[in-house]
Amino acid sequence: MARDTYNTKTREIVSEEIKNFNNGFTIKELKESLDKKEIKIGLTTIYRALEKLLDDGIVKKYFDENNITHFKYVMDCTSERHFYLKCDKCNKMYHIDCGCIDDLSLHILKQHKFSIDTRNIILSGLCNSCKSFIKL
Repeated sequence: MARDTYNTKTREIVSEEIKNFNNGFTIKELKESLDKKEIKIGLTTIYRALEKLLDDGIVKKYFDENNITHFKYVMDCTSERHFYLKCDKCNKMYHIDCGCIDDLSLHILKQHKFSIDTRNIILSGLCNSCKSFIKL
């Protein structure tokens, strides 16, 4: 029983801390942030807490161009019809709540006989800021 209470308390601490990262974070960044606040939570415990938060739909996991794992807090979104855009250069994630995903979902269902979960879509590309640095 005490172990469950600890796990819940640890998850609550991690859940609160990840809200401070507006554009996603790595486990290293999360650990450093907790350490600066003198909150002692081991890496293994952080991994476990994030896996639970991932399972619960509170965070999304994605990879950058170097295959480094990033996480993004997404729990504040209550819409079923949304998706995320991830910039491949700066790794920022943008939440998009737009009905256009309904058209895509319907097309895929009718034409390809595949039902997509619109809550878990991440499209990658370049944000406007990063695109302006690249000469086309």
